[in-house]
Amino acid sequence: MRILVLNTGSSTLKFQLIVTDEGAIAEKRDQRLARGQIERIGGEAIVTLESGAGRPTTRAANIRDHAAAVDYIVSWLVSDESGVPIASVAEIEAVGHRVVHGGERFAHSTLVDDDVWRGIEGLIELAPLHNPHNLRGIAAARAVFGPGVPQVAVFDTAFHQTLPEVAYLYAIPYQFYRRYRVRRYGFHGTSHRYIAYRYRQLTGRSKEQTKIITLHLGNGASACAIVGGASIDTSMGFTPLEGLVMGTRSGDLDPAILDFISAKEGLTFRDVDLLLNKQSGLLGMSGLTADMRELLAEDSEHGDRRTRLAIDLFCYRVRKYLGAYLAAMNGADAIVFAGGIGENAASIRAQICNGLDWLGISVDSERNAALTGGREGRLDRDGSRVQLWVIPTDEELLIARDTWRVVTGAMDGRQTS
Repeated sequence: MRILVLNTGSSTLKFQLIVTDEGAIAEKRDQRLARGQIERIGGEAIVTLESGAGRPTTRAANIRDHAAAVDYIVSWLVSDESGVPIASVAEIEAVGHRVVHGGERFAHSTLVDDDVWRGIEGLIELAPLHNPHNLRGIAAARAVFGPGVPQVAVFDTAFHQTLPEVAYLYAIPYQFYRRYRVRRYGFHGTSHRYIAYRYRQLTGRSKEQTKIITLHLGNGASACAIVGGASIDTSMGFTPLEGLVMGTRSGDLDPAILDFISAKEGLTFRDVDLLLNKQSGLLGMSGLTADMRELLAEDSEHGDRRTRLAIDLFCYRVRKYLGAYLAAMNGADAIVFAGGIGENAASIRAQICNGLDWLGISVDSERNAALTGGREGRLDRDGSRVQLWVIPTDEELLIARDTWRVVTGAMDGRQTS
């Protein structure tokens, strides 16, 4: 089945065209035919396109809205220019969408009908920065493909619906959970779920034997404790703001700070929310950039104090969560790094693990240095009690697989690959 995977933001649209079916999933021979993204939708957009093993090309195009963006992508896919082996739109048989928030209702991927649409719409107040744009992507795909092509929603929060009450409830008056469902939802679930699946594939372990901590470290960052293949705790909370230090998000902080800063600076609550989500984290600490690559280069070249402080704080917060989850899980068999930072920044992985020898966590410097640029493998020393892995995440592949399962009726809510 040829499946178009869409990840829709406010002014961006990322896509991949993937071919998969039952045999391809079982034998890991899914095919990625094309990928790309459109940025700055609403005007003169920047379009990046890549097919097969070719190099990405970048161009400018006037793209007025998300429906026009999907139409542009599809027109390119079926053109001779793309080199993609499809001749018409009819050969794209389904569309899979990343949807950030599924609340408590959506515990697994599902076919989008009018009722599901209303359900996603009803969760906008929990994810006002994400769900409206995800719905725009679904509407855009419907406009281009028509009602005959199935649309499937794959929810970031779904994997974390197995959290126990002690992990997902906040110690505030219980009526706020009963009335408004204020609780920890967790995000990056599609990534954490894929990493756990790939770990099992690499190690030959069963789902029941899977006891790991997964670290999705990128501009957005989160940790997840996985026992018996299920998420039992995760660092992001009611929103993606909680938890680890991120590119522009603060992560954990005393909530009284919000009122204090608001009073001192004369800021509205919306202003403070913007500050914590868009102006904090690595960017706020360094005063320079949210990009870890640039921070590492600046630290290496100039030894800037605030740059080093931002890096140290990022690593320290991850290490704290590792300690907390190892306690909550009564130990783990492995810690797995993923995401742009986790997959490529060997020095960050080493710094996070530094000082954890008493837990049996020990990094092999040569192995660690070799694991960049999409390579997967172990970076722990021989004899380390806890294995250390780098496993590049592939959320789009999992979305495509879930889309196939839902469309064919193979999805049972328990799939993990």
